[in-house]
Amino acid sequence: MSKGRLVIGTKRYSSWSLRGWLAVRLAHLDVEEAVIPLAGGSTEAVKAVSPNGLVPYLEHDGARIWESLAIAEYCAEIAPLLWPADRPARAHARAIASEMHAGFRGLRMAMPMNLGRTFPGRGRTPDALADIARIEAIWAEALRAQGGPFLFGPRFGLADVMYAPVVTRFLTWQPELTPTSRAYVAAVRAHPLMERWYVEAAAEPAAWLLDKYENPA
Repeated sequence: MSKGRLVIGTKRYSSWSLRGWLAVRLAHLDVEEAVIPLAGGSTEAVKAVSPNGLVPYLEHDGARIWESLAIAEYCAEIAPLLWPADRPARAHARAIASEMHAGFRGLRMAMPMNLGRTFPGRGRTPDALADIARIEAIWAEALRAQGGPFLFGPRFGLADVMYAPVVTRFLTWQPELTPTSRAYVAAVRAHPLMERWYVEAAAEPAAWLLDKYENPA
């Protein structure tokens, strides 16, 4: 019997669900997975199970966590190596994870996550381009300091988890990126958990497709 459940939204679109799911899978938590198709924003089905009406929502071994960064920290208590072992590096990882969590609205709005389409050359608003420049600077600094292929070395960790949906956005919208960023995007996309998420997203019912994401303005 599993020790809980992870409630997530449509895998094709739900960036925050991807973060929670990756953290839970990396920590090897024994939970059932419940996918609720999203209709844009909160849905009544999500509100019925999640305290804040949003996904992801994790129940595990008596704990209830409804916020992505809190889920990540909970998973790190069980699997500490999800953060770097070195204290300064761990502080750096937490700082850039928190920056991702709190910011980059321009990118989020202009280039929403859609794992089944590509929109090359579109979505390049000034705010999105400014966010991309900052993200590339974050990546370059971490990769230069830690040697890659992931942000803090050879292990795919929670900093990478927080930026994984950005990787999917870059693959979908195809903004111009530096060679360093392109190599990082390729490394994240090739991770087995990312491949699994993409495969499962592609298998979702056609009835779950949302026109606003499939045919953006």
